[in-house]
Amino acid sequence: MNETVSFSEMMRTKQKLSLKDKLTAIYHLSLPGTLAQISEILMEYIDAAMVGSLGASASASVGLVASTTWLFGAFINATAAGFSVQVAHAVGAGNEDRSKSIFKQSLPASLAVSIPLALIGILLSSHLPQWLGADQTIWRDASDYFLFFAVFIPVRQINTLCMSMLQCSGNMKTPSILAAAMCGLDVVYNYFLIFPTRAVSFFGMELIMPGAGLGVLGAQLGTCFAVATVMGIMLYHAGMKEKALCLKGNTGTWIPQKDIVSTAAKIGIPMALEQSATTGAMVVSTRIVAPLGTVAIAANSFAVTAESVCYMPGFGIASAATTMIGQAVGAGRKDLAKSFAWLTCGVGVAVQSMLGVMMWFLCPFVFQFLTPDPSVQQLGTQVLRIELFSEPLFAASIVATGALRGAGDTLVPGILNLISIWGVRITIAFFLAQSLGLAGVWIAMTIELCFRGVLFIIRLGRGRWLEKII
Repeated sequence: MNETVSFSEMMRTKQKLSLKDKLTAIYHLSLPGTLAQISEILMEYIDAAMVGSLGASASASVGLVASTTWLFGAFINATAAGFSVQVAHAVGAGNEDRSKSIFKQSLPASLAVSIPLALIGILLSSHLPQWLGADQTIWRDASDYFLFFAVFIPVRQINTLCMSMLQCSGNMKTPSILAAAMCGLDVVYNYFLIFPTRAVSFFGMELIMPGAGLGVLGAQLGTCFAVATVMGIMLYHAGMKEKALCLKGNTGTWIPQKDIVSTAAKIGIPMALEQSATTGAMVVSTRIVAPLGTVAIAANSFAVTAESVCYMPGFGIASAATTMIGQAVGAGRKDLAKSFAWLTCGVGVAVQSMLGVMMWFLCPFVFQFLTPDPSVQQLGTQVLRIELFSEPLFAASIVATGALRGAGDTLVPGILNLISIWGVRITIAFFLAQSLGLAGVWIAMTIELCFRGVLFIIRLGRGRWLEKII
């Protein structure tokens, strides 16, 4: 925290930062965020491996609705960002009263968004597997899995909001620790909820381990309970311990005010459209993949999970970029905003490219860990190796998006994503899937990710987003 606080103070005092200072700041802000993302990856790997042990059909039922959960997650993330970016601006300007007021108003406003979202998800759950064109044998598991995801959407919303608020206030350490704790809790809950009561060997002794035997549903409930547990701790820390967010006292009102809600909408709505374009395309991609069979659905799902180890650090660096550029905007430091945007982008490309090379060699072993099915392992390895060529430009688009978000520039990135994903990925995937199967879908993804990266580099380079800084 000391490094982060001094970073904010240096911006407000117009202190000039050396390259070493900038890289140090990026390191201190990016590392906790990256560790938090890695914890989420581990949680996904563990969930996938535990469900994968139940067979290809169980994995397919989770993979079928995964893209739809990401679509709903886009609205959760956008709502959180709409308010938390304003906190970054307030902290950068040294206005703690405003940052506290924004946080206080964001809580009821976020519930006003997430509760209707949860109701929509609950209504969709029973029909979703059929609409996605899956085999009838996995409808029940897929529907139950999505239903309980929807029920816990308000809990996920508050957890995401508090995490984003802490990050944008400059505290990257606490969210990363709690993300790691959530991963550990997920393992524990899953262990008892997925599998039935059974005998296990422990140091030569045979013990009866209790279990609910809920299978696929148990995996979702385990994750939901882990999120709920961490949400309570996250809310307590943000609301009672964090100086720039503390809810104690009479600072501000709980009733959302027009100016704050309006600004949140200007930031969040384009971001929701941007992420909806991405995740909506994934839903359509799932619809394209579903007729290819259970093995293809499972391989597609595991390949997405396996690839996340490459791009999640990019999202950690993007979170740091949002904080840095957001605080630079609040302090009126156009020079630092531009410099940090390019530096974080470069670091993201370097890290993600290195991980992409490592994954090329490691992916066969990763798939062996995720699923015992040899046909799923082989197909998953094949398609993932196609996509790994896009990692450098994919990283550029991820980090550039985080940097632009910190400046409140979300409309144009949303439009760029819409053009890229729907105009390139879906169009190409539709035609290639008919002749090349799942490999065609992943070739289309690779082409689109490279195209998107070029678009965002151009957007960053033109510098129009800097006009927002006074």
